Amino acid sequence: MNAMDKIIDVLLIEDNSTETSLINKILDHDKWGVNFNRVGDGMEAMDYLYKKGKYKNSKTPSLILLDLDLPKKNGHKVLKEIKTDEVLKCVPVIVLTNSNDDKDISESYENHANAYIIKPIDFDKFKRDIQCFKEFWFNNVQLPIREY
Repeated sequence: MNAMDKIIDVLLIEDNSTETSLINKILDHDKWGVNFNRVGDGMEAMDYLYKKGKYKNSKTPSLILLDLDLPKKNGHKVLKEIKTDEVLKCVPVIVLTNSNDDKDISESYENHANAYIIKPIDFDKFKRDIQCFKEFWFNNVQLPIREY
């Protein structure tokens, strides 16, 4: 069974609705068998992942795309919490951010990010990067499919 034969649950943790729309459009998730969910801040992300409040019926994602510059709880804190939780630590987390700061990159990998992608300013490069991400993570990598 390959990635095209199963539904992949992806959680995008991103506060910028314009970037969310671009990512959503580029991923073209309907054709890839992707259930694409989005939350807009770090606190909401943890509610989603811990199935609290309005997210009590959410599924644990197979993959997380995480921006670092988030309101309420920044991405570094979210990443650290995910990677120290016994259930969530196995979920691949790809940091997708505007920061090219060496400190942000190092801290992300120290907190066990699975990849760090810098969002390019140029739309065509952004589109290519997201398409490469899509090809690699949805077609070449075996992701965990969560039942809980």
